[in-house]
Amino acid sequence: MKILIIRHGDPDYEHDSLTEKGKREAELLAKRLINEKIDYYYLSPLGRAQATAEYTLKAKNAHGETCPWLREFHAPVIDELTGEERIPWDQLPAVWTAHEEYYSSELWHTTPTMKSGNVIAEAERVYKGIDEIIERHGYRREGNIYRAVSPNRDVIALFCHFGVECVMLGHLLGISPVVLWQGFCAAPTSVTVLTTEERREGIACFRMNAFGDTGHLYAEGEPPAFAARFCEIYDSDERHD
Repeated sequence: MKILIIRHGDPDYEHDSLTEKGKREAELLAKRLINEKIDYYYLSPLGRAQATAEYTLKAKNAHGETCPWLREFHAPVIDELTGEERIPWDQLPAVWTAHEEYYSSELWHTTPTMKSGNVIAEAERVYKGIDEIIERHGYRREGNIYRAVSPNRDVIALFCHFGVECVMLGHLLGISPVVLWQGFCAAPTSVTVLTTEERREGIACFRMNAFGDTGHLYAEGEPPAFAARFCEIYDSDERHD
């Protein structure tokens, strides 16, 4: 089976919708996906993901299923520098790299900062959600692999958000989501692709074939949005915080 994880278009967070640029991005995404085999669609309940998916669903005359667990990862923590509440995946490099636990797929949620929020409970909700979808499509998780109960070539698309995407990838690939949150960037309407590999009969695992692909934007002369990135050099007017 194949999984496409698609981030929503350039967001208007205030109204939980898309900017005009985000709408153009969603249109180009639909143009890219129109001839691609997709059997099932699963959507975050948030407006910006729903609006992004709408372009593709309309173009392909398809319907999607809304899954509450696909909403943006919501587990506020207390910033250890400021004492203020913030999202768990936005920490300064000098802070998060000082904790070895963040590099571990088993220990990333055990730091004082992560324990200050509902992080592991929210992560487990996401793990349960993605595993239930995968099992619905013929693969049951056993330890760190998936039992190919009914192996197939289904293609499923998940329209969601960067934070929750990294949590899913961490679960499927055995990687700390903190490393993904801090070191990877999935621009708006980017497409991440994972495919099962069944090298021994009945035993499957996932391999990531592409991460954060925005080729559909470049092909049409639409530059990817800067969302999810920070300043390339400090002496610039790009995003610092």
